[in-house]
Amino acid sequence: MGEVRKLQKKLRQIENLEIKISLTPEERVKISRKAELRSRLAELQLQLSALQQTLGIVGDAKQEKMKRQVADASEALPSLPPPASKILKGEKKSKSQAAPAPAARHGEAEIGRQGSTELGKVSDHCQDLSGGCPESEPDQQLQQEEMEFQCLKESWEKAKFRLRLLEGHNDIVTCVVSVDNLVVSGSRDTTVKVWHVPTATEHKNLGGHTGAVTALSAPPPEYCKRLAFSLSLSDKERFILSGSADCNVKIWALSIGQCVRSIYTFNAVTALCFVPEDDGYIITGSDGGKVQAWSWHTFQHCQSVNAHQEAVTSIQAQGPLVFSGSADGGVCVWENQCSDRDPLTLLHHWSGPVTGSRGGRVTLSPRGDKVFLAYGHACIKILQWRTGTISRLTNHSSITGVTDCVHQTGSLLIGSCYDVASGESSLNLFALPQCRYLASLTWPEAPRILCFASWATGSGDHRWVTGGRDLVVWEQLPSSGRQKGDVTVRKDDRIDSSLLESEGETEEDEQSDDFEEEDDSDGCKEYQRDGSQHEVSGSWFRCVLQ
Repeated sequence: MGEVRKLQKKLRQIENLEIKISLTPEERVKISRKAELRSRLAELQLQLSALQQTLGIVGDAKQEKMKRQVADASEALPSLPPPASKILKGEKKSKSQAAPAPAARHGEAEIGRQGSTELGKVSDHCQDLSGGCPESEPDQQLQQEEMEFQCLKESWEKAKFRLRLLEGHNDIVTCVVSVDNLVVSGSRDTTVKVWHVPTATEHKNLGGHTGAVTALSAPPPEYCKRLAFSLSLSDKERFILSGSADCNVKIWALSIGQCVRSIYTFNAVTALCFVPEDDGYIITGSDGGKVQAWSWHTFQHCQSVNAHQEAVTSIQAQGPLVFSGSADGGVCVWENQCSDRDPLTLLHHWSGPVTGSRGGRVTLSPRGDKVFLAYGHACIKILQWRTGTISRLTNHSSITGVTDCVHQTGSLLIGSCYDVASGESSLNLFALPQCRYLASLTWPEAPRILCFASWATGSGDHRWVTGGRDLVVWEQLPSSGRQKGDVTVRKDDRIDSSLLESEGETEEDEQSDDFEEEDDSDGCKEYQRDGSQHEVSGSWFRCVLQ
């Protein structure tokens, strides 16, 4: 096991090296050994698997003997009531999770059309069932929920997507957004590109930044009209905000492909979002942990707060609320007071030791009182931001899995998954609000997915775009027919059988922590004792901006 963990550690380091812009000769030599290390790791895992199977055969007879003894003894004892169900710490087990699920199908199946009607039906029936009903009614509702969930699951197993590669960037794609039939992508190559999805062609190349483009946001149409009127442009004009490591936020008019406004922030911009409240606000995060607010009406600076101790890696808005996540593992929740000065009021600040994110690139996606967190480990964390309660959602079957981004579209939760040991990449789908596993979407030679955007077509089908090494558009198609390279399901039985887990050190986390501490154990221990975060902050994010 010791050599396995060392190989896993080396592969993680190599994956981080590969996304650096410039490499030293020594780093290039390390990267050239990735295939060799993966081959050796696969050989060791095969040996361990064979050893476990041998031990299992020896133990089978004993297990059967014990089962017979228990069965014989139970016949002589009076019948006892069943044991009480275990309630998870910090989160009650929902009735829908307690209901037994029918046996799931094994093997791979084609993925395809899944109508918005089915999603809506499941979303409507998946609300929390409170008391006040006769005992028979909740049972019937739970059975109906379970049937609808199984129908939804089967529909995803039969779905089909066409994948189209958008070629044009010459470095990693760090951010994507969608506007109508257009996809806008930002890259470390300093450019913002606009793509026409129906034809999969580059529509415009927006050059103007001198540093890596790290974040994009699309203001709603009603806020675009106000700016378009002041600029004497069409009232149908759409604008895009781009943030960059060059300390600038630029506002682009998509139809003319020009920068109409530029805001100098005095800090490298690492995250941003648009808050559609009152006259509108632009919220930015910096590499030093600063959160800033800017007026959409005047483009003047409104507020600056040193909110985090490390780089702000994600900012998302939900109505008047703003959520910021940092490389120090902390999450801040803000309320927009719609004022000209200091519009953001801090409601909650949960630090890294609370969220369990001990450094790294945190991306977040809020939903009501919950925030879904992806922080570079095998699971997705769920933060109840009002109370600080943490739960885990399994997103990979081993500690070599990495979750880079998490996204919501309708009643779907989508988490990216990358295995550093095998190089395999996929998207895991969960039904909301219970976070029940549906399917895993993958295709041959799928690259690591670092960012995600989604929208629906006029017919209600899904269109997605994923970014990383490649920029890929996913378009949902009728399920008839099959072609080489189609998206397929790769079912993960461990994810399928898992439920939400309350916070607390699991075996997987302990293994992962030991694994990460092999080379830097002193720094990690110091972090846990005195709260210093500089020695364990995530290297992935820093590599992105180098």
